[in-house]
Amino acid sequence: MTDAAAPVSPAAPRTRHALWEDALAIASGTLLISMGVALFTTAGLLTGGTAGIAFLLHYGTGASFGTLFFLLNLPFYWLAWRKLGPAFTIKTFLAVASLSLLTLWQPALLHFDRLHPLYAALAGGLVTGTGFLILFRHRCSLGGIGILAVWLQEKNGWRAGQVQMGFDCLIVATAFALVEPQRVMLSIAGAIALNAVLAINHKPGRYLGF
Repeated sequence: MTDAAAPVSPAAPRTRHALWEDALAIASGTLLISMGVALFTTAGLLTGGTAGIAFLLHYGTGASFGTLFFLLNLPFYWLAWRKLGPAFTIKTFLAVASLSLLTLWQPALLHFDRLHPLYAALAGGLVTGTGFLILFRHRCSLGGIGILAVWLQEKNGWRAGQVQMGFDCLIVATAFALVEPQRVMLSIAGAIALNAVLAINHKPGRYLGF
């Protein structure tokens, strides 16, 4: 049995991450999420949360996803600073900025000649969920609904994955007014895959690093 599978005592000491560990987590987490964004955008799909709103605006206006995503997150930093502290807010700002830059550069670095929409939805959701998991375990998020999810987990013990899934399904459902139903259904499948990673792997008390 591995350490991760062993039961965790409520009194077990928490292990603080070093700065270089947080930096590596932000870099690797946002890189994985940017790959998920590439899968979604290539297939014309959406996702939930603040990113989902950025996707809708991107498809509707043609504006850069990265720019829209960065701007939409600005109001949430106040909540993060007040409720989750300066360290969380700074790490989240860096993660949002990193993802915004990666998505701006990505067209020159990555493209798909053939991509099945169902594969894009499921693989994009799993890859993106893994990126979020890395960020969450270093007390970091990509702003927006992610900030609310982390705060509610720490305040009330609600699982971040379940909170995120509820918001994501609601946001993606609004896309029925703008996008054909097949693409929306595939997007919901991607949102479920993303949040299943969090619901299974990001439970209160299971991981004590911060």
